[in-house]
Amino acid sequence: MSARQHLSPAEPADLGLCPDRTQRLIDVLQAEVDRGYIPGAVVLLARHGQVALHQAIGQRDLGACTAMTTDSIFRIYSMTKPMVSVAVMMLVEQGRLLLTDPVAKFLPEFANQQVAVERDGQVSLEPVAQAATVQDLLRHTAGLTYEFLGNAHVQRLYAQAKIGSRERSNAAFCETLATLPLFHQPGSQWAYSRATDVLGRLLEVVTGQTLGEHLKQAIFTPLGMRDTAFSVPEADHARIAEPFAHDPEGGIPMRVLEPREVPALEAGGGGLMSTTRDYARFLQCLLNRGLLDGVRLLGSHTVDFMTADHLGSIPSHDGLLPPGHGFGLGFAVRTRAGVSPVPGSVGTYHWGGIAGTTFFVDPAEDFFGILMTQAPNQRDQVRNLFRNLAYATLAN
Repeated sequence: MSARQHLSPAEPADLGLCPDRTQRLIDVLQAEVDRGYIPGAVVLLARHGQVALHQAIGQRDLGACTAMTTDSIFRIYSMTKPMVSVAVMMLVEQGRLLLTDPVAKFLPEFANQQVAVERDGQVSLEPVAQAATVQDLLRHTAGLTYEFLGNAHVQRLYAQAKIGSRERSNAAFCETLATLPLFHQPGSQWAYSRATDVLGRLLEVVTGQTLGEHLKQAIFTPLGMRDTAFSVPEADHARIAEPFAHDPEGGIPMRVLEPREVPALEAGGGGLMSTTRDYARFLQCLLNRGLLDGVRLLGSHTVDFMTADHLGSIPSHDGLLPPGHGFGLGFAVRTRAGVSPVPGSVGTYHWGGIAGTTFFVDPAEDFFGILMTQAPNQRDQVRNLFRNLAYATLAN
């Protein structure tokens, strides 16, 4: 059991992966680097508790002419969400909150919200039919949105309020967000949103700690995740992976977070920096149903509960969920073997970050994969390519 928990290296063939196909994964990603499509990447595949592949490709920082290394630090953006969701469920297990609790129980500024309804070019405000709950925040059905996902009235209000500013605290963020109308009625549809940022503030209120302090105490230190935080200390600045200065396809480069600055906003929905090694320890804990190296973060049933579909018949608003998928408490969850354009078993859960990072966990195959790169505009293509290549390695 200790070998399983410690993510020790093993030969691909010993874990049921084809060595030639494992090498092909690296060769294809190297070709993407060679043609200037991505600057570099780190890839990790693990099965049966051991690491079959952990390799760096390309450049960590083209401007500094430094090669990518497996300990490179990446902006993981929305891969922050699963860790904040786990922290919330740890409090649920401790009896400190319920999924049925209204958000306003902990954050009273969200009481008596209204929903913006657009009809024939006119916007009217309607009262909420039912208050958003903690479960709604976890599964993105709380009526919130992201300003960069469209041009609807509420999304324009988010942009005007500079809701993503890292210069306001988590408390000030929620105070500003709560003054804006909701995008839809809570519980009526799935819409990817700033809900997990609100959960970050909720954690602060319940625990009396900053979000960064709480995540470090509850998750990072127990799991030995030594390089995961909302900023990178000066001693590790040279390890930060950087995107291209100019988009290889001529698009507008996304302005990425500055890891060297300590932000006022510790964004629970997308502010963390991390490494493949750290994130692998987090995913192995989940794949072990809450346990790693003798440390139990969650009960086994709670992990199963989190990684089950929590949408049912609730429709998806923006098409960000792949076909054949629902959403659990912090992850997209595969509900059908087919339909989706990428492989994976029923019960596989996954998510990614807007700068190019991605992961999947397949309990049926006892298998997970992580790809970290900083290529925002190429992320969808690279994620699908990685998933196809990763599953192609499975031989038995």
